[in-house]
Amino acid sequence: MAVPTTRETFKTYCLRRLGEPVVDVNVDDDQVEDRIDDALAYYRDYHYDGTERVLIQHQITSTDKTNKYITTNDNIIGVVNVLSIHDSNSSSAMFSAKYQIHLNELFDMSHTSLIPYYTAMRHVETMQELLTGNPIIRWNRHVDKLHIDFDFDTVALGEYIVIDCYREIDGDTYASVWKDRWLQRYATAMIKQQWGSNLTKFEGVQLPGGLTFNGAKIYDDSSAELLKLEEEMTSGYSLPVADMTG
Repeated sequence: MAVPTTRETFKTYCLRRLGEPVVDVNVDDDQVEDRIDDALAYYRDYHYDGTERVLIQHQITSTDKTNKYITTNDNIIGVVNVLSIHDSNSSSAMFSAKYQIHLNELFDMSHTSLIPYYTAMRHVETMQELLTGNPIIRWNRHVDKLHIDFDFDTVALGEYIVIDCYREIDGDTYASVWKDRWLQRYATAMIKQQWGSNLTKFEGVQLPGGLTFNGAKIYDDSSAELLKLEEEMTSGYSLPVADMTG
């Protein structure tokens, strides 16, 4: 069996699972492409391997300062936080609290407990949060605009920020996506459901030899397969939902 490594070989693999070329699968090529897109969308929304957490470096432009927001790419599905490379609390900043603690306590820390150091760092972070705080961010995946609630005039042109976000896994870049067994089964079931839906339009039509279409059976079987696969996704492949208090 040829292991699919591209979208085209993945499509051929799914059709072979349905019986081609022995059986004529009555689904248009555009419909197959649409069902694969639907399967990928579900996979990226729920499967823990469908996305990756990345840090994206962005340089502030004049357009950003004018718009008061940053335009993000379509493949980003969630923004967690915004970090500044020039963080005043960074250990690389000579006049930061962390730098001064490292400078004065480095040699003593090599033979003493790290508990006081850890406690001091948490205290410094608490002071940073109370005195300056972190800007509130607002973002929606359908708008692709990252709003950061701070004064853009205080940010220098060309300064960098880092966006902590989740990005879709692209099959064109990572060919192993097409080898995922759950995705293969789900996309095949989606195409099978489309096949059954197409055949229901000819329900009752008798073919030469006395054969009749049974699109409803194919549709019902595929719907049951999809339901089972989605339950499998929820119980076995999705990350736990984060607790929310409010």
